[in-house]
Amino acid sequence: MPRTLILGSTSRYRRELLGRLGLPFEVVAPEVDETPRPGEAPADLARRLALSKAHAVAQRRPDCIVIGSDQVADLDGEPLGKPGDHERATAQLRRMRGHHVVFQTAIAVVCAETGFAQQDLAPVTVSFRELADDEIEAYLRAEQPYDCAGSAKSEGLGIALLDAIHSDDPTALVGLPLIRTCRLLRAAGLRVP
Repeated sequence: MPRTLILGSTSRYRRELLGRLGLPFEVVAPEVDETPRPGEAPADLARRLALSKAHAVAQRRPDCIVIGSDQVADLDGEPLGKPGDHERATAQLRRMRGHHVVFQTAIAVVCAETGFAQQDLAPVTVSFRELADDEIEAYLRAEQPYDCAGSAKSEGLGIALLDAIHSDDPTALVGLPLIRTCRLLRAAGLRVP
């Protein structure tokens, strides 16, 4: 009998992406402190949090295959997380305009019962246009992306803020790199079409 698949995330974006695979899965909140450690690089932060989320849920459900994921925007080595409100989102977008930002999206798959634990990182380089303050304000009022790392949703109106996106796993920018997810799920023993 196949193991139950669990998404260890409360993100609606990750839930929607995982749903594309047509696999039955449950959603469990991982309850992990996402505070960056002093001097922690954005890629390391994303990796640590993805693995921590998967392990946190796997401890409660050891017989299941658990996916953990996290995304951190990397602006010249500085981590930018979810802004949470309009003021912080405005500040993030002002800082990112005219810059290349690497969105570090980490994925981890864990099964405590079998001892399986693997992870991967899907960096996505995004080039932001030179944005005027009124463009930033209009965008934030229209989309309110306060729950997205870097304050921009490329799957929505946020695409208009960008000049280019470079990635080998296009869903990574939305929050769950499905190519890598499929690879890790197969390695964990789950049949993925």
